[in-house]
Amino acid sequence: MPVSLVRPDPAPLLAPGETVVLFDGVCKLCSGWARFLIRHDPHHRIRLAAVQSPEGQALLAWAGLPLDAFDTMAVIRDQHYWVRSEAFFEVVKLLPAAWPVFRMLRIFPHWFRDWAYDRVALNRYRLFGKHEVCLLPTPDHQQRFLKEFS
Repeated sequence: MPVSLVRPDPAPLLAPGETVVLFDGVCKLCSGWARFLIRHDPHHRIRLAAVQSPEGQALLAWAGLPLDAFDTMAVIRDQHYWVRSEAFFEVVKLLPAAWPVFRMLRIFPHWFRDWAYDRVALNRYRLFGKHEVCLLPTPDHQQRFLKEFS
């Protein structure tokens, strides 16, 4: 069963039932994950927001997550949010066909999954590199990114 954190108020900027993935927009691994989600989410179930964007900052503040030192992906829907390995599993379950097979990784204990996740997250710039600036969505992907007035 997914472990979500719950807030009393719904997340700002999201329509009811809408799911957004917050990711580090300067991290090459994280940006690659965002491009993967765009490519493999044909039903557009997942929206994206870089943590450095005004929308990302507003959602981080709503969830009570750090605004300046963000070491994990977060997934937000309605009054719920997930971080670290639980965020990964929440996203994977929204993908079609073969991708939910990654949910089998849940056989590992929660503490171990988050420990492994943290090792990659804390070393992501060294292992995968960093962009000088946050990557902007291409015009054909712009609707996949959360905008304050969309």
